[in-house]
Formats: sequence, C-alpha cells, structure tokens
Amino acid sequence: MAMVERVFSGVQPTGNLHLGNYLGAIVNFVKLQETHNCLYCVVDMHALTQPVSVWGGPAELARNTREVTAAFIASGIDPKKHIVFNQSQVSGHAELAWIFNCVARVGWLNRMTQFKEKAGKDRENASVGLYDYPVLMAADILLYRATHVPVGEDQKQHLELSRDIAQKFNNDFGDSIRGHGFNDGLFFPQPEPLITGPATRVMSLRDGTKKMSKSDSSDNSRINLTDDADTIAQKIRKAKTDPDALPSNPEELAGRPEADNLLTLYAALTDTAKRAAVARFAGTQFSLLKAELTEAAVQTLAPIAERMNALMADTDALDAILRDGAAKANAIAQPILDDTKRLVGFLPR
Repeated sequence: MAMVERVFSGVQPTGNLHLGNYLGAIVNFVKLQETHNCLYCVVDMHALTQPVSVWGGPAELARNTREVTAAFIASGIDPKKHIVFNQSQVSGHAELAWIFNCVARVGWLNRMTQFKEKAGKDRENASVGLYDYPVLMAADILLYRATHVPVGEDQKQHLELSRDIAQKFNNDFGDSIRGHGFNDGLFFPQPEPLITGPATRVMSLRDGTKKMSKSDSSDNSRINLTDDADTIAQKIRKAKTDPDALPSNPEELAGRPEADNLLTLYAALTDTAKRAAVARFAGTQFSLLKAELTEAAVQTLAPIAERMNALMADTDALDAILRDGAAKANAIAQPILDDTKRLVGFLPR
C-alpha cells in the first residue's frame, strides 16, 4: 500500500508558550507547510495526564487550547491550507489508543524515561494517563498514517515506541491485513522523526543545564511568546552567565552551558550559523551579546505577540478554526480507524 507523506505534530496546551516552543517546534512547523501535507494538533487530552496544578483546570485548559491555536496562526501556520485542530474533537485518538494499549507491551512503557522524570519519586500517585502517554501519542500519529513527525530530542524515545507499535500491529494482524487487500502486509507506516528546528533544545535563562520549561516556577527562566519588549529585555539582562569573555570557536563552549545557550538563541533568532555567531562575539563580554540578543528576540516575537493578542480577542473565530480543522482531520482519520477495526475483527456498525 502506497503511503501518502504526511506530517503530524502536536503541542500541549498547558500555558506559557515560550521561546523554546517557538524555536524548537513552531518555526519548523511553518517551514514544513511548504513541502508536506501537515496536521498540527493542540493535544488537550495529553494535558490531562498531569496534575490539575499543571494544566490549570477546565477554564484554563480551554483558554490555553485557544492560545496554542493563536500561536500557531500568529507564527505563520495557515489553517486554510493545512489542518489545525484540537485532539479531543476527534474521538479516533482515544479509540485507536485503546487498540494500541492491547498491542504495546508493559516492558516497553517501563523503559520510557519521561515518565520516570515527570512522575519523580512518587510514581504510585502518578496517573495511568501519564504512564500511558506514549501509547496515546502513537495513536495521534498513526490515526492519520503520518510518515514524518517533527519532535524534540526529549520526544524521540516516544516516537520510537510509535514505530514499535506500528511494526507489532502489522506483524500481529499480518494475515488479516493481507486478507483485506493490503498485499504488502503493511497497514501502519513507521513514522520518521524530523529534528531540524533552528534550536532543537533551548535551555533555561537561569540554568543552562536545564531545558526551558513552562512548568519552571521562575518566569525569568523563559521568554514567553506574549512577553512585551521591556519584559524580554529584563529577562535577557538577568540571564545567568559566567565571568569569562566569550570564546572564539564553538569547541570552547564545552563546560559553559549559559554561554552556549545565549549564543544558540542568537544564532537561531538571526538565522545565523552557530560558528558565525560565536565569531561575531569572540573575546567580548556578555553585555554586547545580551543587547543584540534582546533586539533579535523583540524583533521576532513582537509581531507574534501582537497577532496572538488580536486572535485571542475573538474566541468565536478561533473555535471555528478548530472545528473546521477537526472536521478535516476526522475525514482522514475515520476511514483509517474503520479499517483498523475491521483488521482486528470488530463488527461494523
């Protein structure tokens, strides 16, 4: 069976979208529009896997779902040419996840490092949803037979699980797949990762060894997409540094995580090669880098913040975009889900 090349990716609506989300994911989403058929999903079902204190409760979840949608559009994603929707409006995500729960193995999930990190020492009180998160992610992707998934380094292990689930489903139901006319015996593709953002791992402004995160208790650790120019300048000015002058080549950044992070951000925001960015500031103090980084960040983010605020002021329009996207997504998903049900032996309606 010939697979249509299709991109799927999603962002959790847990609030405080930041520069790391933009450079690590959304910039790449925008570029992929030019070369692929794309589905961009606000994964609101995944948000529920964490404590309510993280996703904020019903009213906050609704607001954050709209905010991520607004960020997509403000950054350049065109919902008329590609599909933008929220996960919970397409019931096939949950239905396929259950089938995949019966294909995936407990041992596979036990190896997922993100669960261990997010659950921490109190794993007995973590939700089953958090443990099962990677299986729902596999369903998100394979419900559309997506062939490519833009992911950060921290999600690569989950994508590997999606590939394992696809392969095991094809093996377990191989006879049924061939019996239903899929002569190559392959029903689900093995999706490939696309890790090509300008800054695939953006670190905290307060600690260069930790990833920039919306869950960090310090707002100064990140630059939010909705921050104004003064706030951006203040956060960059306060960003942690070290006492040495900036190096003359990238190799000298080893052991200097804050310098590495600020130079990476500058390179990404100015569309400059990392080596060229290092050469520009070689031998200077951090003050010059911070000043030019502030200018680049404000120039990039100010139009996005302005557009996001305008979009958020018209929630009816945002909701209409999501409904339209969900209808388009469901038109792709439902035939694939129906075929999946037939392959496992469920009786049709």
